[in-house]
Amino acid sequence: MKQLLLVFVGGGFGSVLRFIIGKYLNSPESGIPYGTFAANILGSLLIGIILGLAAKNDTLTSNQTLLLATGFCGGITTFSTFAYENHVLLKSGDFTSFAFYTIGSFIIGFLAVFLGMFLVK
Repeated sequence: MKQLLLVFVGGGFGSVLRFIIGKYLNSPESGIPYGTFAANILGSLLIGIILGLAAKNDTLTSNQTLLLATGFCGGITTFSTFAYENHVLLKSGDFTSFAFYTIGSFIIGFLAVFLGMFLVK
């Protein structure tokens, strides 16, 4: 139960930060969601730092990692986890899984968005 609470609290803070970044940086005039892009890049950078520290120095406990990586980074973006998982695949030399996962995630992700929009029309 404690672990669920840690993820919940971290995710809440990450989601609020993502909302604030989007509110101030996303602009309908430009057409480019700079806030979302910034949140995704920030989340990717943070999850790299957090999981890098956890793996390298055993600096973070598993509960701290749940709060920060799974919760906060998961709340600010799901792209951070996607980027980290691809890093792990590349580092392990599993180029086939990397290609299928990356290409599949993009294609299926886009198709899911279009499908969802189609279903609610």
